[in-house]
Amino acid sequence: MSFRAWAPGRVNLIGEHTDYTGGYVMPMAIQLGTTVSFEPGGSSLEFTSDADVDAGWTRYADAVVDVVRPTVGGRGRVTTTLPIGAGLSSSAALEVAVALAVGFEGSPLELATACQEAEHRASGVPCGIMDQLAAAAGVSGHALLIDCSSLAVTPVPLPKDVEVVVVHSGQARTLAGSAYAERRAQCEQAAAIVGPLRDASLADVERIADPVVRARARHVVTENARVLSFAQAENISAAGELMIESHTSLRDDFEVSTPALNDLFARLRHVRDVFGVRITGAGFGGCLVALCRPGALDRFDAPAKWRVEPSDGAYVES
Repeated sequence: MSFRAWAPGRVNLIGEHTDYTGGYVMPMAIQLGTTVSFEPGGSSLEFTSDADVDAGWTRYADAVVDVVRPTVGGRGRVTTTLPIGAGLSSSAALEVAVALAVGFEGSPLELATACQEAEHRASGVPCGIMDQLAAAAGVSGHALLIDCSSLAVTPVPLPKDVEVVVVHSGQARTLAGSAYAERRAQCEQAAAIVGPLRDASLADVERIADPVVRARARHVVTENARVLSFAQAENISAAGELMIESHTSLRDDFEVSTPALNDLFARLRHVRDVFGVRITGAGFGGCLVALCRPGALDRFDAPAKWRVEPSDGAYVES
């Protein structure tokens, strides 16, 4: 009997480059996602797609199969409503949907952990678990405060009078060819000096002699604080200011922004009823996310933009 497995993409509201250091992040699963229509049978697995997916998408599916090790075969058809190369975790959505299609059984955390391993194998990028866990554990109407040390997930309701809009810079994004692994290594260098960055203070950071490594650590320490403040923000304006501070830190201390992203940031932050805007995803191109009043960006000119809503996590249906 055929069935469908669906997994959402995600937008990260705040908390960038903090997951792989055991810190805090606040993504939300979104209504855009990837579907695998699956017909079980036979002893082999085959996946096909006419969708606008990454040209190397099959290696992600293959990596999931290697990790999950399904005991039955079948044919899967992949479709997606996610833009590719925009920083909305199309690869994680694919991984989670494929894992469910081939029979993965376990908790959302176990599902996310398996798919994170598949991402490492497929891309060679040492990503954290945020993307896969957001896809597996999303809650409609909520963002997710994730402690990437304990892996505890706390749903945080979003105000109903707020709109989240993802705006593309026009610059495609890929982590495999970026300096992502270098940034992670620099964070590890910092942790070797001051201990885990999630527990470090700014005074600890100042002990780091290398100015580049010190700047990377300063971003992580201040970003963790911003995530926790964002989760407890009393109003939209306060939350928006934290997003602006986050982008500035990603631009100056972590150096993962680009001229295209910075130009878009400068335009968006001055639009009426836009409270906050920042890079979403790891940077190096892709998109910004804006927190605004409904309709504030309806007429904003950009290569592409998407109004996104917080969604439930991945599921299977017949």
